[in-house]
Amino acid sequence: MTKIYDNTIGIKDINLKINDGELFILLGPSGCGKTTTLLCIAGLIKPDEGEIWFGNEMVTSIEDHIFERPQDRNVAMVFQDYAIYPHMTVFKNIAFPLEIRRKPKHEIEERVKKVAENLEISQFLDRKPKQLSGGQRQRVALARAIVREPNAFLMDEPLSNLDAKLRVYARAELKRLHQRLGTTIVYVTHDQLEAMSIGDRIAILNNGILEQLDIPENIYNFPRNIFVAGFIGSPPMNMLDGTLIEKNGKKYIDLGIKMYELPNRFNNLKKSKTTNAVLGIRPENISISKESIDNSIKAKVDIIEAMGRELYIHLKLNEKTIIVITKSVEDLELGKEVNLIFDDKRIHVFDKQTEENLITRPREEESND
Repeated sequence: MTKIYDNTIGIKDINLKINDGELFILLGPSGCGKTTTLLCIAGLIKPDEGEIWFGNEMVTSIEDHIFERPQDRNVAMVFQDYAIYPHMTVFKNIAFPLEIRRKPKHEIEERVKKVAENLEISQFLDRKPKQLSGGQRQRVALARAIVREPNAFLMDEPLSNLDAKLRVYARAELKRLHQRLGTTIVYVTHDQLEAMSIGDRIAILNNGILEQLDIPENIYNFPRNIFVAGFIGSPPMNMLDGTLIEKNGKKYIDLGIKMYELPNRFNNLKKSKTTNAVLGIRPENISISKESIDNSIKAKVDIIEAMGRELYIHLKLNEKTIIVITKSVEDLELGKEVNLIFDDKRIHVFDKQTEENLITRPREEESND
């Protein structure tokens, strides 16, 4: 599927297969094409190329001039700004989709009460939205979508207006709700923590291009390229520029200050167009030692951030900053030189030109076909 806005790419050649009952995440920075994809699925905008199928039914085909109206697709959208009616009570807001479909009064009352009970907002049915907190209003918006019993939910950053504490609670509630309903959810977010914590699979978009589609564990542990590696993880993955060298049957990456020997699993690196490479290592996969050992790298302690359960140690490696996550400072002093030890099982090497991960992954990402 492709959508172009005035010579600006919205999405380009996106291929996705979303499984029945899946909580599927569209993740990426602002302007990457997440909402465009969602609105194409909903039928609120028409793509320039491509097809959309709901099961065995084609609902969009530009080539065949098929475009099913949004109201006929039986999907429910939940928006970032709640979009609930301020002049209506909570009951009326939830009941509205059923009333416009002319459902019997007794059925409306029964379904509204049931969904309100499931979302723990039964006590608010007679209130107006202005009498509710942000979290309660978000649940009303969810209830209004659920009461329709749609084939799929399309959610566009539904938790982004909540404060940090409430978002943690809301994420867990959403996960429980999905498990209870078993309905397909396509969920847009720019929050990687949200995506990793609730998604069955994640599609990462960047500038309208699908960068990687996989389960959260593989997205984190086996990023397909530099963009994914840097986007997922907080603090982000450390990146060190270098040159690939083979010597005496062993592979090294010359980091300028250190000829770093790569472990044996790098003997079968994918072919690279150049020897220019980037070594990637996540902050939690580096340990700090006072003792120098083989393959350790010297760096100076620059900043120590106490984050409660853990510490973020910023170290200077020449002009480059490396961040290490640790539980204890072990008498570290600012400006003091220490040794960094990388976990060989967690190292990544990327082609600097193509930005692709050169290591052969144990399991390639699932097919997008």
